[in-house]
Amino acid sequence: MRIFVRVAETASFVETARQMHLSPPAVTRAVSGLEEDIGVRLLARTTRSVKMTEAGQRYFEDCRRILADIAEAEASAAGSHGNPTGTLIVTGPIMFGQMHVLPILLEYLDMFPSVTGRSLFVDRGVNIVEEGIDVAVRIGHLPASGLSATRVGWVRRTICGAPSYFERHGVPRSPADLADHRVIVPTGAWVSPEWHFGPDGRTRVTVHPRLLCNTNQAAIAAAEQGWGITRVLSYQVGPALAAGRLQSVLDDHAESPMPIHVVHAEGRHATAKVRAFVDLAVQRLRGNDLLQ
Repeated sequence: MRIFVRVAETASFVETARQMHLSPPAVTRAVSGLEEDIGVRLLARTTRSVKMTEAGQRYFEDCRRILADIAEAEASAAGSHGNPTGTLIVTGPIMFGQMHVLPILLEYLDMFPSVTGRSLFVDRGVNIVEEGIDVAVRIGHLPASGLSATRVGWVRRTICGAPSYFERHGVPRSPADLADHRVIVPTGAWVSPEWHFGPDGRTRVTVHPRLLCNTNQAAIAAAEQGWGITRVLSYQVGPALAAGRLQSVLDDHAESPMPIHVVHAEGRHATAKVRAFVDLAVQRLRGNDLLQ
């Protein structure tokens, strides 16, 4: 269609070939093939001129309209993939989202004023396709799926308590020593009375908590006050460990670390708003020393 329209506009096969960087025979074959497919002569050719037939004139107008519609559709699609716009919905675990995803989302929204952000920080499995989520940050090994995932770091399960607690009660040297300590357990995700140890997780100790907290923050706060020992993910207590408010123990018996992934559903065809956020999140999370 494009070749035919250009021949009709220039009234010349040779000029069309020059403008479209084709050979004159290729232009002739293209128009002849189009006429054969349609079953009607579109151009009247003589040795000196090329003119449209009556059917060719009608077809020319239809082609220009169709090609304009195609160009508009392509421009619209390119625009949606070129400039971040619309609403971006991001999900992740509650504490991780508040500590590490929210600052990235705020930076992203400052960079792209045409985007509205929405966070969904929950400690449960989220089906990002069914729930209309654009990007998810996942902690743990991912099941097989058709989603795109980029690993950005690692976290570990960390057993810790306040230095003042260990001064009074001593430091556990083996997992079995936990039986002699006050244990604080958060009742959110990853809760189990069995704590696993070692790279393969085969060493198991059943703990008997003295205090159960419905949030990780409460369990960490109790540990910081020197009441007992808790086990949480390393990123959740990273600042407290760095500041010396908490001290990790049994590090030599730790399980293998768990990966952190940035996940989205659209792969290479992701919209600009998704690609821009994923690129920023990957850069910022990989640059976070607490997640490496």
